[in-house]
Amino acid sequence: MTQLETIESIEKRLWKSADNLRANSNYASNEYFIPFMGLIFFRHAYSRYLAVKEEVETSLPRHGGKVRPLTKEDFSRKGAIYLKEEAQFECLVGINYINRIKNFKQLVTSFYHAL
Repeated sequence: MTQLETIESIEKRLWKSADNLRANSNYASNEYFIPFMGLIFFRHAYSRYLAVKEEVETSLPRHGGKVRPLTKEDFSRKGAIYLKEEAQFECLVGINYINRIKNFKQLVTSFYHAL
C-alpha cells in the first residue's frame, strides 16, 4: 500500500468514526472536539518522539562510559517534543480518556512552559 493509499484509508476511517460519533452520541461536536483533537496531537507527539529517539540517543555525548541523560533540547533540535516516560502513550493508555488528556497536557506543559 502506498503512502497516499494509507492516508486515504486513514481519512475514510476517521470520517466514518466522526459520522458514527455524531449520529450515536448525546454530545454536541463542540463537547468532544477538544479532547478528540488532544488525543490526535498526543499520538502525533508520541510518534514524532519515537521517530527521532534513536537518532537522539546515538548522538548523545559520552564521558567515561556514561551517557548524558536526554533533555528537551535534544528533541527540540529534531522538531519533536521530549516525553518523559510517564507522558508516553503506552504509559497512559490504561488511564481514563479524559484523565489521559489532562495528564499528558500537565506533563508536557510542565516541561514546555510556552505551550
